[in-house]
Amino acid sequence: MGLKTLLNRVERLKGFVYESSRLIEGRGGRIEIKLRPREGSRGACSHCHKPAPGYDRLCERHFQFVPLWGIPTFFRYAPRRVRCREHGIVVEHLPWALGKRPLTASFAWFLASWAKLLSWQDVSRTFKTSWQSVFRSVEMAVDWGRARMDLEGITATGVDEIHWRKGRFLTLVYQINEGMKRLLFVAENREETSLRKFFLWLGPERSAQIRFICSDMWQPYLNVIAERASGALNVLDRYHIAAKMNQAIDEVRAKETRQVRAHNRLSKSSVVLKHSRWCLLKRVENLTAKQTVKLKELLACNLRTVRAYLLKEQFHFFWEYASAAWAGKFLEQWCTAAMRSRLEPMKKVARMLRDHKPLILNWFEAREQVSLGAVEGLNNRLKANLRKSYGFRTYRAIKLMLYHKLGALPEPELTHRFC
Repeated sequence: MGLKTLLNRVERLKGFVYESSRLIEGRGGRIEIKLRPREGSRGACSHCHKPAPGYDRLCERHFQFVPLWGIPTFFRYAPRRVRCREHGIVVEHLPWALGKRPLTASFAWFLASWAKLLSWQDVSRTFKTSWQSVFRSVEMAVDWGRARMDLEGITATGVDEIHWRKGRFLTLVYQINEGMKRLLFVAENREETSLRKFFLWLGPERSAQIRFICSDMWQPYLNVIAERASGALNVLDRYHIAAKMNQAIDEVRAKETRQVRAHNRLSKSSVVLKHSRWCLLKRVENLTAKQTVKLKELLACNLRTVRAYLLKEQFHFFWEYASAAWAGKFLEQWCTAAMRSRLEPMKKVARMLRDHKPLILNWFEAREQVSLGAVEGLNNRLKANLRKSYGFRTYRAIKLMLYHKLGALPEPELTHRFC
């Protein structure tokens, strides 16, 4: 099978034929494939795609194609200019090109597909192209997919923020419907205006269809949700509550450790508190054998850290209630105990839980109808992708990467998929 036969099989170009091909040796080599218009065909206007009489020819251009056998491959063609009745003298439509970009559409989609699996730098090195070419390919894929997203049936969403650079945050909105979990929207910062942009993008009719919104206790988000989606049930994410609880325990432990070590570095309390952080923060079933022994030693001591830990462990029973009413009574009792504990970080958590009690109790109504843990799962995937993209310095690049990998965007039906 000849090269031209193979190309006609995977990349047939209407109105054009593959005239010749050559292998250029040296510096890694490259394959050049010359194209020409099919005899009797007329060039089409690049705006309206209607056939038009020819005007003149431009200089030959090179368009990078999908590498063949690992060798960089280029199309060579001198574009015609045509005289369109509606648009005047314009360059003809080239079915393999993306405007003035030096990549073929097939190669751009090829790079975009690999960019879901590898870092952009690895893609550019592997396929012997520039980082900017990979960036533009992902940008093309995201713009194409975002313009054709199916936004019907969005009834459950999750709102969260994530820190991506020093002092810089992103507001993230996920769809967490059963069978469809994806990133819907990314906005810079974590202000009220950031979340309002999502509701403006979604539109008032689709916003009114949202039944559940899972969020943390960040007040600007709560304000916008109450304003733009008042008919939705706002549920506070239990993972953020657990994080606040762990943060309070760690504050108690750190303060007590400093005090004990200052008094007597060799005391039993000082020795027991040393290296105790993770055995206090992890769930009991996730402890290693060494951490289990350490925890038993801690529980045998009369420490403020132990009191804070026992309050945290007691709070786990809250999520096991079947009734929101009984859970509310338990919550009030727990908050009273925390307020009497004389542990300021735990008292701060208790005040926070009391302030948001109605939203916390919404969890019991929503837990059977929507997967509330999906937000944390998507966040973990997002953080893994952010670690791979440590070289990204612009909001635009980060946003494109997140949409591309987590947005479940549609792709065109190509004649042949190269990967």
